[in-house]
Amino acid sequence: MAAEQTATASSTVPFTVPSFADEVSEAVVKVLDSGWVTTGPQTAAFERDFADYLGAAHVVAVASCTTALELCLRAMDLPPGSAVLTPSLTFCGAINAILHAGHRPVLVDIDAGTLVPGPATVAAAAARVRPAAMVVQNQGGYPVDVAALAEAAGLDRTQVVEDAAHGPGAARGGAPVGSSSYAACFSFYATKNMPIGEGGAVATSDGDFADRIRATRLHGMSKDSWRRYLPGGSWRYDVRNLGLKANMTDIQASIGRAQLAALPGWQRRRAELVARYDEALRGLPGLVVPQRELDGVQHAWHLYQVRVPDRDAIIAELESAGVATSVHFIPASHMTAYREILGEEECGSVPVTDEVAEELLSLPLYPGLPDDGLERVAAALAGALRSRG
Repeated sequence: MAAEQTATASSTVPFTVPSFADEVSEAVVKVLDSGWVTTGPQTAAFERDFADYLGAAHVVAVASCTTALELCLRAMDLPPGSAVLTPSLTFCGAINAILHAGHRPVLVDIDAGTLVPGPATVAAAAARVRPAAMVVQNQGGYPVDVAALAEAAGLDRTQVVEDAAHGPGAARGGAPVGSSSYAACFSFYATKNMPIGEGGAVATSDGDFADRIRATRLHGMSKDSWRRYLPGGSWRYDVRNLGLKANMTDIQASIGRAQLAALPGWQRRRAELVARYDEALRGLPGLVVPQRELDGVQHAWHLYQVRVPDRDAIIAELESAGVATSVHFIPASHMTAYREILGEEECGSVPVTDEVAEELLSLPLYPGLPDDGLERVAAALAGALRSRG
């Protein structure tokens, strides 16, 4: 895999290293030579390519998954201050998106096995408030059952936003995540399954919703610069709704198009690495491995998240052994700013999240991880766990 670093037995095993397809450099140079580097023909082509990959009716490329979430919540035209259900075990950007859209996060607990909310925890959270919408996350690449969660919350599918930052490659019932969603938000951040560096996208089955996102990503302008400066175009435009500066550039889109062609191969490699981890870690004392495949569920394997006792000490031991790890995530309910905004009672409403969060550990998992690097990770973790009896 071109432009990709790999871990060796004599060096630290990195937590993640982004993969880049051979065609990326040439694609970027072509955009630079074209004289048009911001949102334009490459962005439109990337939107079509990604929609075809997902099987989605519409895709709108944006600046990040966080802005995608906010744009979707804005486009839903919810009353100001609406209650929006969200897992506490999520990246802070998802909580910020709800707050920046002018709404109130309502925390939902998780199932300890899948690390995502289930119908029971969603129903419990919905019973405390009358939710206007819900943000659900495909944690680590495990695809949530959107229909079941929407029903538990008493919401229509048009009131659910899927945080699919970890989702490319995941499927449920044979349908890729985002293929039939009303609003599914993807990330192309440097650590993600399809890295661009930065960037995001919204996949939707609703053309009008896509048009609202498309306008709002550029300040609410009725026409972007590409359409204004096409032959026969006009410099005139209107601003019909307040928007954000949240567009993707053609440089990013050209990288994304090259990366998308390589994604299926990278996903196969992730699955191979997961199978190796499963074998190497089987039977270790105190270890809980990720939720296994269930009928009709295809995991994207963005993360290989385990649960271990004495997590922080084990992280230190692995670091000493030359193995880098991470934690996904520090719950929102543990963050100072959110505790001040939401209050102690709300932040105390997710006991399973609080328990599980102290044990979560993400191991290195990326296409360029060599087999001997994985074996080194597994051996270091095995030694740390066995030393605890």
